[in-house]
Amino acid sequence: MKREDALINWLQIQVVADARPTDQSALDTAAFFHQLLQEDHLCRELGYKKEGSWYVLFGLSESGPWESRYPAEMVESLLMAIESEPRFNQ
Repeated sequence: MKREDALINWLQIQVVADARPTDQSALDTAAFFHQLLQEDHLCRELGYKKEGSWYVLFGLSESGPWESRYPAEMVESLLMAIESEPRFNQ
């Protein structure tokens, strides 16, 4: 999987996991993408913060610190889809 794809997948599911801390599937999936980023792309110290209508994703790689920005609407789309599905909210 390309680094950029893995980053956005991790960010989206990590936002879900943070919003739904008892959702074991979300926690497991976030851990999977985190491990993939560490092992395959040598990304360390991953984190994110929300700044207005953007999410800032940051971390360290072999080439040093990096940052990427993503629209909040795109990042939160998975969370909104999960929360709008009644079978996931019982």
